Amino acid sequence: MPGIDECLLEVMQLPGARGAALVDWTSGLALGTAGESPGGDYETAAAEAAELARLAAEHRAFAPDDDITDPPVEDVIISNRDSYHVLCFVQTSFDSSVFLHLWLARTEGNLALARIRLGEMTGRLVLG
Repeated sequence: MPGIDECLLEVMQLPGARGAALVDWTSGLALGTAGESPGGDYETAAAEAAELARLAAEHRAFAPDDDITDPPVEDVIISNRDSYHVLCFVQTSFDSSVFLHLWLARTEGNLALARIRLGEMTGRLVLG
C-alpha cells in the first residue's frame, strides 16, 4: 500500500501528467506534490482546487439520491484549452477530506485512463 510520495510518483507516470498534489480540502493545504504546479505556485493551486472540491463535497445537489456517504462525489473534472484538472476524492477511515489533484496535458493525456488509474491509486493510498 503506497504512501503519499509513492502515490504521487505513480500518478506522474500517467501519460500527459504535468503535476499532481494531494490536498486537504478543509484547510486548502497540499500534503504532497510532484511535477509542475498550475500557475507556478503549489500553495495557491491547492487552495483554489480545495475551494472547488469543498463546493462539490458539501452540497448534496451533486450526490446520488440514495447516497449518504461523504463526500458525495467521486471526482471533479475541469477542462480548458490545453489541459484537464481532475480532483479525485480519497475515501479514508477518518473524515475523507482529502483529494488527489492531477493536472493533465490535453494533447498527451487520456482522461478516461487517468480517471480509472486515479480511482485505483486512491483506493490503495495509505494516509497516517
